[in-house]
Amino acid sequence: MLAELADIRGVAGDEKRVRDYLIKKIEGSGIETHVDTMGNLLARKKGRKTEKKIMLAAHMDEIGLMVTALDKSGLLKFAPVGGIDHRVLVAKRVLVGDQGLPGVIGSKPVHLQEEGEANKPFPLAGLYIDCGFSSSAQAAKHVKVGDYVTFDVSCQPLGKGFLRGKAFDDRAGCQILLELLLENNKLSFDAAFTVQEEVGTRGAQVAAYRLEPEIALAVEATAASDTPGTGKEFSSTVIGKGPAITVMDRTIIVKKDFRDGLVKAAEKCKVDYQFRRFAGGGTDAGAISLSRSGVDAGTVAIPCRYIHSPFSIMQESDYQGAVKLIRSWLEINQ
Repeated sequence: MLAELADIRGVAGDEKRVRDYLIKKIEGSGIETHVDTMGNLLARKKGRKTEKKIMLAAHMDEIGLMVTALDKSGLLKFAPVGGIDHRVLVAKRVLVGDQGLPGVIGSKPVHLQEEGEANKPFPLAGLYIDCGFSSSAQAAKHVKVGDYVTFDVSCQPLGKGFLRGKAFDDRAGCQILLELLLENNKLSFDAAFTVQEEVGTRGAQVAAYRLEPEIALAVEATAASDTPGTGKEFSSTVIGKGPAITVMDRTIIVKKDFRDGLVKAAEKCKVDYQFRRFAGGGTDAGAISLSRSGVDAGTVAIPCRYIHSPFSIMQESDYQGAVKLIRSWLEINQ
């Protein structure tokens, strides 16, 4: 199901397809669900009776693009939605609008570049989407300003035990929450499939306010930097070394007791784990921690290479390790 989830188009603000998929999977399980005004999908699993209110969060949205203008040539101008390195965009296949109109991101060909242009990346303003239209009037019959654009990518196995695809950030987290919700166990928790994380953790703010958790865990994907030329001690995370526990980022400093609880859970279920050594970025945990009078929150993330790009790579063993760690953490906190 992770491949199915990753392939669904769901740029921040346009998560309905992802939400509908999750609702369909949960239907008939007896689990209560609610969709709030923001579009968050909230699901309550009632297992054993517990006084402690626990929240798991994973965001449904992915990074992508939005059409901002129809050029007279028929080419489409666009803006990024979420944090995208525009240097990776040239020549990528995309799907435009609700109907998934195929297109490609174009730029000035190398033959026509002036001296010096070939030695530096194209500015975002120099890129456009080509859907095969010859005029703005023709384009306007199929595309409008505000249409979302996603990468035309399908999830596929790679090598031995690896997956290649888009939107592992954070469909991997969504799949983990779904798996834990549907398991035949006695765990009790609230699951929040949040919206608009990639543009400011907006959905998590609303979800946490409604659910009023005492403790919360954001289940995420995070950048792996274990490629040639990067020393292990300087990499953010290493793919294949297990789920990563966040120490701090720009939105939260995770309390030592919370981190120790995650380590205890990993050791209890005998799962390899690592600490996320990069202190930048942010997740839903930061927004959740500031809800109401405050929430004890942290993050567990699956390392992914080339995150926030058209293609990411993750190792299945890291995913399975994250499931076991989070299940163990829930059991300890019941």
